[in-house]
Amino acid sequence: MTPIEIQGQSAKAASRVLATSDTRTRDNALRAIASALRAQKPRILAANAEDMAAARKSGMRDALLDRLELTEKRIDGIADGVDEVAAQSDPLGRYLDVQTRPNGLQIARRTVPLGVIAMIYEARPNVTVDAAALCLKSGNAIILRGGKEAFRSSLALSDIMRETLAVSGLPEDSVSLVRDTSRDSVDALMNLTGVVDLLIPRGGAGLIDHVCRNAHVPVVQTGVGNCHVYVERTADLRVAAEIIFNAKCSRPSVCNAAETLLVDREIAAEFLPLAYEKLRTRSTEIRGDAETCAILADAVPATEDDWATEFGDYILAVRVVDGFDAAVAHIARYTTGHSECIVTNDYDLSRRFTDEVDAAAVYVNASTRFTDGGEFGLGAEIGISTQKVHARGPMGAEHLTSVKYVVLGNGQVR
Repeated sequence: MTPIEIQGQSAKAASRVLATSDTRTRDNALRAIASALRAQKPRILAANAEDMAAARKSGMRDALLDRLELTEKRIDGIADGVDEVAAQSDPLGRYLDVQTRPNGLQIARRTVPLGVIAMIYEARPNVTVDAAALCLKSGNAIILRGGKEAFRSSLALSDIMRETLAVSGLPEDSVSLVRDTSRDSVDALMNLTGVVDLLIPRGGAGLIDHVCRNAHVPVVQTGVGNCHVYVERTADLRVAAEIIFNAKCSRPSVCNAAETLLVDREIAAEFLPLAYEKLRTRSTEIRGDAETCAILADAVPATEDDWATEFGDYILAVRVVDGFDAAVAHIARYTTGHSECIVTNDYDLSRRFTDEVDAAAVYVNASTRFTDGGEFGLGAEIGISTQKVHARGPMGAEHLTSVKYVVLGNGQVR
């Protein structure tokens, strides 16, 4: 057996123990993990410093460096998320749709774990903990395959969790990290049929496309975020400028960051300079259509590819549109189904936007940056699903469960 196959079998064995574990044991283990993360900040920060040094040496751009970096505050935030997950109600063992049939059979659906979840992700060490916490809460074992840029950080975090599990009454193989960061390990996980019950890729479009096209195990498609903010003519322009600044610049490397700004023609000449006054404080490059370039001297002409690109950087595509229908048509053509926003004071148009725009999250007068498990009350998320089967939007512990039918009889035959 290959190392990945051995790791998979160990995770499978752990998943059988987790499936029958009680709520208190799992929640106590999560609280112990949160405490251990806080207590071992120096160990985590030392590993992260090595990753950061290597990333800077390789020329990683600033937006991605920010995604990779851990600080004491960020570690506290990660630990707080684990505590929030522990405090949630148990998603397992719930009986749904209980019914008694005319023949006396009692039939119900009971929520159960999926089993073994594999997670493939890039240079985001916080995902290591978020994903593990949600899987432990929902009684699933997890195999983590992080990116090489964050390997030392992810290894420190996973080791701390495994050490804590070993003294918390749960198998340490409930959480494991793949040591091989080559493409071979991605392909191996995609082919662990009979072991991996769900594979979740979380990263750039190239990674997600490769997994979705080639996996032989079930996959949830997550996270490619070509998100739009549409400023409608009745909008409060100062509010709109704050929203697009936050949506683009607060953390441009993440999937809920805005990539395209659409502006009604009637307000473009007034709004675009107002918005750019804030955007330029972060040296944001504007790639605009002809009307945008005529209004903003610093804008560069946008290409067709720019409308469909998740930049993950301080770059914003801007188009002037002829009203609501044109904005919705643009979104329909280029959206990845992640998060879309309208800024408006027209109630009827806000309702039309939420009805007509097809995305996992649709916003009225708020930044797309809120599409996040923590912000949505899930404590954390294992990914943001942009598909429509099984789960959509931020995926918390309840989305990592399935059901089994429990049928009680007293001798019925058919």
